[in-house]
This record gives sequence, structure tokens and C-alpha cells, in this order.
Amino acid sequence: MPTPPINLHDYEALAEQRMLPAAWDYFATGTDDELTLRANREAFARIQLRPRVLVDVSHCDTRTTVLGIPVSMPILVAPTAMHRYAHPEGECATARGVGAAGTLMTVSTESACSLEEIAAAATGPLWFQLYVFDRANAESLVRRAEDAGYRALVLTVDSARWGSKQRAARSEAEAPQFRAGNFAEGADFPAVSLTWDALAWLKGITRLPVLLKGILTAEDAALAVQHGADGLIVSNHGGRQLDAVPASIEALPAVAEAVAGRVEVYVDGGIRRGTDVLKALALGARAVLVGRPVLWGLAVAGEAGARDMLELLRAELELALALAGRPTLASIDRSLVKLP
Repeated sequence: MPTPPINLHDYEALAEQRMLPAAWDYFATGTDDELTLRANREAFARIQLRPRVLVDVSHCDTRTTVLGIPVSMPILVAPTAMHRYAHPEGECATARGVGAAGTLMTVSTESACSLEEIAAAATGPLWFQLYVFDRANAESLVRRAEDAGYRALVLTVDSARWGSKQRAARSEAEAPQFRAGNFAEGADFPAVSLTWDALAWLKGITRLPVLLKGILTAEDAALAVQHGADGLIVSNHGGRQLDAVPASIEALPAVAEAVAGRVEVYVDGGIRRGTDVLKALALGARAVLVGRPVLWGLAVAGEAGARDMLELLRAELELALALAGRPTLASIDRSLVKLP
């Protein structure tokens, strides 16, 4: 009988065995030479923890809130497209698994299931990630997300053009074909160049909070706050847009410093261990988002796999809190980490 996965690396190996090669390439690839894809993991390995001892850690609490929404852990699900590449039930299965883990899922504009189907299946809170292909289309998606009960909008701002994902391009013809759930069959998705006025426009048409995803510099973080963003996600798009940019965790401290607590800051990219989550929190993140690992769980065991992957990560975080002498998330601060 096969040994069940005991960490995210186990899930990754099993998922690669179970997914079609073209579907695996679609999710796993980065841009160009994949420098940033690798950097997202390598950067975490260079950050050391500075544990404190003789602290009462008989109970460690991973619960927190994000934009006022209670979650069981500071680990959220990042937006990723086309979950049916990983499992026939797609994002609907993911949403059930994420809800069972007590945390929050961000649904992609390019989901394989419609945003309404996902909301109907969900047992936990949802955010909606928005690409603005054109403003009329985007406004329709915003209205639909509001009506379906989504709690925030996540505007992706690093996609003026699509990155050159060369490894995936070689197998693209063999990839499974699914209609994007939120659009009519045959709809095209051109990248669109946005400017800061897009944020004012979006905030003017919705009652939902708006987060910006794709911030990597202190300058843009300061501008985002000035223009009214309700939160920021430090992200290099999983290494799938501009190659040779910093790892997200490397960009996080400067962004957090520029924001200075005025809005909540989140980070994604390369989180694979509970200690990674701990390091991100110490460097200024309110919570982290994970993308590819959710797809691995989904590919291995559907809804249960997505839930189990998150629970493994939460358990690792709880253990890391205890061994670091930080029994609550509020007790985590910059002194916990030593940067290279």
C-alpha cells in the first residue's frame, strides 16, 4: 500500500505522476530561463530563524483574520487557472477542500468552473482575482462576483503582456481543452496594459475591497496606498511573468516598510513549508498564499487532497511556532529572522 503524502514535496511528486505531461507543464513552468521560478524557493533557504527558548508554547494558535475575515491559518489559496487540468471537478472541488481547512480561496478570472459554480460549492470565504481585458467585461465580472458573495477583488497588475513560458509552449498542443468557465466558448484573453487610473475606476464601481497583486517594489507599494488600494500581494506571478526579478520573499520587507501598516500585505511564491510561512510573517506579511501546491493536492486526491495539503502546512506552521518560542501570530516580529 503506498505511503500517504507527509509533506508538500510528496504531493508534488505524486501529482507529476498523475497529471498529463502537458497539464503538468502548464502549471509547473516559469518564464524564459526560470530564474525567478527557482529563486522563489532558493530565497527561503537563505533566511535563518532565531528561536527563543523557555517560552510557554503549550498552546500555539494559528488563527487570524484577513481583511477582517476569520481564517484558521495565515495560509490562503492563490488564484490559479484551469483546475480541471488537475481534477475533473476543478475549482469546485478545490473550494470545498479549502473551506474544510477553514481558510480562504482566491478564484481566478480564468477558472475552469464559473465563479457562480465555485461560490455554490464553497464552504469558506472567497476572493475574486480580476484581469481587466476590457472594462465592460471586467465590470460584468465584478457584478457577478458581488452577487455571488465574494468578499474582495484581487486586481492582478503585473500582466501588461503574458510572460514567455517556453517550457509549456513545447507541449501546449497536447494540453487538455476546457472552456474557461467565466466566458463564452472561444473567448480570447489578450493581456491589457493598465495604469493607476484603473484602480480608481475599479474602486468606483464596486463596494468590495480591492487588493493589488503583483507588487514588487517599495515605490509601487507607496503609490498603491496613495491610490486607495485596500491591500497588497507581493508577487512575481510564480515566476511566470518577467524573469530575473527578485523572489517575492526578498521583495516583501521593502514593501512592508513602505506600507508601514496602512494596509495589509500578503505574499505568494515558493511557500512549501511551515517555516516558510513563519519567515514571511516575520518579514511583514499578514498571511501567505499558495498556488501550485493546491493543484498538487487536487491532482492526487481531489477535494480531500486540497484540504490535506493545507492541513499539513498548518501543522508545520504550528510546530514551527512552538519551536521558535512564538505561541501566537501576534508574537512574531522581525527579530525572529536573520537575512543573508
